Amino acid sequence: MKLQSIIKKYLLLLFLVFSVVFLSGCWDRNEVNDLALIMAAGFDKKSDNTIELSVLLYIPKGGGNQQDMNSAGGGGYETMVRSAAGITVADAMARLQEKLPRQIFWGHTDIFLFNEKLAKEGIFEHVDFIMRHPQLRERAQIFVSKQPAKEVLSLMPPLERDLSEVLRELGEHEIGMSITTKELAQMLISDSGDCALPWIQILPPDDKNKPKRTIAYITGTAVFKKDKMIGKIDDMLTRGILWIRDEIRLAVVTVKLPQTKGYISVNLSQAHSKLVPTIENGKWKITLKSETYSDIVQNSTHLNVSDPAVVKSLERQIEQVINNRIELARKKVQKEMKADILGFADAFHRYYPKVWNKEKKRWEEIFPDVEVKYETKCKIRRQGLHS
Repeated sequence: MKLQSIIKKYLLLLFLVFSVVFLSGCWDRNEVNDLALIMAAGFDKKSDNTIELSVLLYIPKGGGNQQDMNSAGGGGYETMVRSAAGITVADAMARLQEKLPRQIFWGHTDIFLFNEKLAKEGIFEHVDFIMRHPQLRERAQIFVSKQPAKEVLSLMPPLERDLSEVLRELGEHEIGMSITTKELAQMLISDSGDCALPWIQILPPDDKNKPKRTIAYITGTAVFKKDKMIGKIDDMLTRGILWIRDEIRLAVVTVKLPQTKGYISVNLSQAHSKLVPTIENGKWKITLKSETYSDIVQNSTHLNVSDPAVVKSLERQIEQVINNRIELARKKVQKEMKADILGFADAFHRYYPKVWNKEKKRWEEIFPDVEVKYETKCKIRRQGLHS
């Protein structure tokens, strides 16, 4: 018995010794000082039919030429923009790595930019790279820029660390369209295949002697037919599209009631929209049902907004304004651009799967003629402080 006990102890010790060999360790670790952390990336089309990849790099410690750097002013880091061209994005990335002493790391990339010229030729193959790379985030935001992406990334914002911070926060504010890489990929493989991305351009600098001391801001939406950009719409029309897509989050509506002087402004506090399609006698129709809840934030009229009759009249007026905004946006996109960024195809597919499977090849012919109706309900919840 004693001998057996000793043998068991030795076997246990031998097992523990050998198990250490198979334990994971830090042999493959990458120190932050050995990494080139990419915060944003942009894609431009070169004249020789190659793709230029430009990246905004975050440098934890100083170094390099000050002319190529955007100093953070004592924050312990700097940023720089580096570029390389290739026949594909992956090829350009390999060439970019040759120019950098540190290993490229994509795990912190929050922003991707497509230049307008590249967007008009098609973005599918570039989105394919973004979705396949194991380090890239599906929640990174995507924009289309009027100016070259390299030029946009080189800006030095006066308030934020770098341009990636500016665009990330603008996207989170949801004042315009906000699209992630995952959402873009879903739109490209959706029933219509059409998509939309926020459109940005450089804000003119306050100081002409410091042309880079400014930001890029969202000024509308780039509209795509399949993966090719076919045009853009402004901020006002974008708001109408957001209502249809149930993506409206922040909005101020100002109205003028009949036979009164002054205006009343309300702040949207909650909104929900739903597309309800019907097919009757071969006619494709869709109803947009919207509910909004708003708070009065300014009243420059003589009206008493505590009066239920005044509130009722105000609610009807706001509903009309919202419907007018939606109608303008719908006509532009559906009738003129003929791009289904409204989600009509997906709605019909959900409600009428059998009919959709038979008619989906004719969708480009059907979509422009889909009849649209609105059922909008607005409720004023709070009148604010008043005398």
